Amino acid sequence: MADLHLHRILKAPRSAVWDCWTNPEHIPQWFAPKPVVTRVLAFDPRPGGAFDIVMSMNGEEFPHQPGCFLEVVPQERLTWTSALGPDFRPVDATGAPFLFTATLTFADHPEGTDYRVVARHKDEASAQAHEEMGFSQGWGTVAEQLGAYAATLGR
Repeated sequence: MADLHLHRILKAPRSAVWDCWTNPEHIPQWFAPKPVVTRVLAFDPRPGGAFDIVMSMNGEEFPHQPGCFLEVVPQERLTWTSALGPDFRPVDATGAPFLFTATLTFADHPEGTDYRVVARHKDEASAQAHEEMGFSQGWGTVAEQLGAYAATLGR
């Protein structure tokens, strides 16, 4: 399978974790492993809405691929892709190392939130490139930052 998976129990209420993912003012606080700086260019969590976040470190921007939200089920599931832009328009993927679709699920757990991510890729080579770029470590660190930040929101 060309899928990468992440599963964490976040010690924060599901409503707070969801808010961190759907309210763009929270994104810079947790979205990239520190000390990476995150800037939200566009963030409209609705089907067809834009997803465009730029990350940088020491003033240098990382390559990024804007995306599009595909599915938004409040408090339960969020799906977005780098293969489409706003309003489901195909993107120019020239120069992109790979395209992927991410599905995030949120469920109540006795300790907070059961948080799961599936990153789907076209093929094994794309999934391997994403893993080599740091999917497991990077998204794992980000999940921990997300949980810690969401816990401060006290919902």
